Amino acid sequence: MLIECLVVGAFEANCYLVMDEISKKGLIIDPGAEPERIYENVLKQQMNVEVIVLTHGHPDHVMAASQLKQSARARLMMHQADRDIINNTTLTKLLGMQSNLNIEPDEYLKGGEEVGVTDMKLKVVHTPGHTEGSICLAGQGMIFTGDLLFRGGIGRYDLPGGDGRKIMKSLEKVTEYPDETKIYPGHGPSSTIGAERRGNFYLVNLIK
Repeated sequence: MLIECLVVGAFEANCYLVMDEISKKGLIIDPGAEPERIYENVLKQQMNVEVIVLTHGHPDHVMAASQLKQSARARLMMHQADRDIINNTTLTKLLGMQSNLNIEPDEYLKGGEEVGVTDMKLKVVHTPGHTEGSICLAGQGMIFTGDLLFRGGIGRYDLPGGDGRKIMKSLEKVTEYPDETKIYPGHGPSSTIGAERRGNFYLVNLIK
């Protein structure tokens, strides 16, 4: 399996290319900006993108979704609870970003489904708190945490759709995974569940 992280846009969001190296089939997670650069890397890897998944609807994670959906001819998926913020012009202006988004997902997720290609499947885990429709993608000994959990920190919950109590309950969900589980967050470097249990202030105080 190939996992390539591209840091894109002014908010330096992580966009992930995840590919089965035998079949060359794969998925893109959170194409937040720079669609041409992302697609150049898709072509470089000779990757056949079947699915694009958004971990939540904030613009720094979705702004390249429409163009890549068209370029790669892939299906676009996100959680149904973020359908009201995906094209929210007020939110994009609040963040100082362009406000002419027109993103149309092909499928709305609920949580519990599996997404991916061939035998490379990831389970959709509904983890509200950063937004109501935030999800993580877990499987294959790893978890893509979006803006729920970072190395040494957690996502903010003061933007539309955020909820501090819900984000703490969602953090409890991800800490159930084994310590060796690799974390691929929406911003910043990767980590492991074990490292965050031991060194992340929020998890140290969450787990008694």
